[in-house]
Amino acid sequence: MNKKILVTRSSMPPMDEYINEIKEMWDTHWLTNAGKKHEELRGLLKDYLGVKDLELFTNGHMALELSLAALGLSSGEVITSPFTFVSTTNAIVRSGLKPVFCDIKEDDYTMDPDKMEALITKDTVAVMPIHVYGNVCDIERIQEIADRHGLKVIYDAAHTFGESYKGRGIGSYGDISCFSFHATKVYNTIEGGAACFADASLGEKLAQMRDFGIVDEERVAYAGPNAKMHEFSAAMGICNLRHVDEEIAKRAKVSARYRERLKDIDGLILNPVKKDVRSNHAYFPVVFEEEVFGVSRDVVFDALNKNNIGARKYFYPITTAVECYRDTYDPLDTPIAKRISESVLTLPIYADLTMDEVDRICDVVGGCRRA
Repeated sequence: MNKKILVTRSSMPPMDEYINEIKEMWDTHWLTNAGKKHEELRGLLKDYLGVKDLELFTNGHMALELSLAALGLSSGEVITSPFTFVSTTNAIVRSGLKPVFCDIKEDDYTMDPDKMEALITKDTVAVMPIHVYGNVCDIERIQEIADRHGLKVIYDAAHTFGESYKGRGIGSYGDISCFSFHATKVYNTIEGGAACFADASLGEKLAQMRDFGIVDEERVAYAGPNAKMHEFSAAMGICNLRHVDEEIAKRAKVSARYRERLKDIDGLILNPVKKDVRSNHAYFPVVFEEEVFGVSRDVVFDALNKNNIGARKYFYPITTAVECYRDTYDPLDTPIAKRISESVLTLPIYADLTMDEVDRICDVVGGCRRA
């Protein structure tokens, strides 16, 4: 049996580098509450991402939730996409807001602005678009519509760490852009996340909200959770940031090999290469057109599993079809999102994936095609 190929593999620095980074904690005993490592990472990320300011969180989900709170959004409707990890929708619902689902574009799987405006009502307070697989939303159109209707824009940028659009860091768009630093992402702090923003008044609110809403020793201004990033995660983030450009460069080579091997197979739609976007090669999604390719996505998924290769039906099911939302929403209202979710697979991609392993994966995918 061939060695198991996982769908992803967490990037980690050399062990000695991480140990060296955390050594001083045994002297200071400062393990959380915006310590030295936390503040160092915050500054490094501001520079790397090209944003005016950011705050760190225990995960990307809390970055989304507390961003809604910091913007003063606690009632009304938020237009978003069902083609996302369920965290995006959960953040809206847990904030007392109602998600309204907009279908996606056929070519890059991001929210379709042509369909977004028709969903705006007197109750709409914000839009939460998702950059998908590293594909950047139609930023100009979304912002123009939002400005015209007086809506806040919060981007779920979990898939786009290190990316830029037209030479500008992707985290600098919208009122707030939120990143995930989960272990499976291009860049990780083991667990973690960040909210990026330009409005300085948001920083103080976010910092207080993530710490139970505490303002000082005698004042609690918000009913906040405990969403602080601790020092060990921050230290991992400092180390991984030193290597992230190398990580992305290696992923680019994997992505290029996939394209070389799969581009001429009828019935496969590969992720677009987008103009003006510096990609991080976070994912390699393939959409299977069953009527052309000859078999369904699920047949390919099973064949990969039988050959000890991990793949992911990502995102499947769409949010409106999961158990906690399917009685409230109809997946048929967003037919493109539904169809893509039922026909897409993300293939393994990470820095250490070898070209031989990519070839092995492509051989299995190509071998499924029915002539």
